[in-house]
Amino acid sequence: MAKEIERKFLLKNDLWQGLVTPKHSIQGYLASGPPVSVRLRIMDGEARLNIKQSVVGMSRDEYEYPIPTEDAQEMLNKLCVGPIVEKKRHHIEFEGFLWEVDEFLGDNQGLVVTEIVLESTDQAFPRPPWIEKEVTNEIRYYNSQLSKHPYCTWDPDE
Repeated sequence: MAKEIERKFLLKNDLWQGLVTPKHSIQGYLASGPPVSVRLRIMDGEARLNIKQSVVGMSRDEYEYPIPTEDAQEMLNKLCVGPIVEKKRHHIEFEGFLWEVDEFLGDNQGLVVTEIVLESTDQAFPRPPWIEKEVTNEIRYYNSQLSKHPYCTWDPDE
């Protein structure tokens, strides 16, 4: 069984920006749980179908498969629930760990979240100076939720 162990953080400054070259990504959801979310993503001309256990927390069952890009684009156009989630994804290597910074576009413009994928739930890792608050257990930061409740609809006082 495939397992994803991932932690999410908000960023406190822009120090990360000089470290990366962005990759453009579009994704949509065919189903958005519980118990499961089914996502299509096209990034760098490659398409993938992702099936993930729809639970809050750092550890979830996850399966991902390549699919033809033309099929993915057609499904994004015809079958997705909620708006498409569009973002620029940045990869940053920091002290031997890979961080992914997602800079959201469209209805989620202004939201920037970083993630790190770990080998175990108790794995220690260094924290870069540009991260701030951990939001791993806050469902509204999950991409599946951003397709239902985009950042532009959030109450600024929350």
